[in-house]
Formats: sequence, structure tokens, C-alpha cells
Amino acid sequence: MKQDCIRTTVDIPAPLYRRLKAQAAANGRSVRELVLAGVQSVLLQARQPRRKRVQFPLIVSPGPKVDLTNEQMYEHVEFP
Repeated sequence: MKQDCIRTTVDIPAPLYRRLKAQAAANGRSVRELVLAGVQSVLLQARQPRRKRVQFPLIVSPGPKVDLTNEQMYEHVEFP
């Protein structure tokens, strides 16, 4: 017995459908399988929480802070 399914109609532009059909054939799958995989992929992406922005500094040093200008850094460190 098939799972409960809903039949629907989707208008896909002809050039896009040709690419979809070629991709399905290249993968040995049906167009239906690729469309369902795409829908599932979109739905799974929506469930993933957004990444939080990184706050700098990533590692807080307990040592003394050093305040150097770019010119002072070039005096102490060799850059290629």
C-alpha cells in the first residue's frame, strides 16, 4: 500500500524541466524522485538553526593588553 500522497500540479519552465529530466536520467532516478528530494532538502534546511555570529576575541587572554600601531608591529615582526 502506498503512503498517503497528495497529487499536485506544478508549472516548471521548459528549459528547467529539460535539465531536471536530464539530471534524473544521469542519476538513474525519476523526475518525481528528484523533485521530492529537492522538497525534502528545502524543508530540512528550514529546520536547522541559524549560526550565531562570532564575537571577537575568540579567546580572551588574562594577560596584559598590548596596544600597537601597524607601524610598531612592522618594527618587531618580519613580514615577507
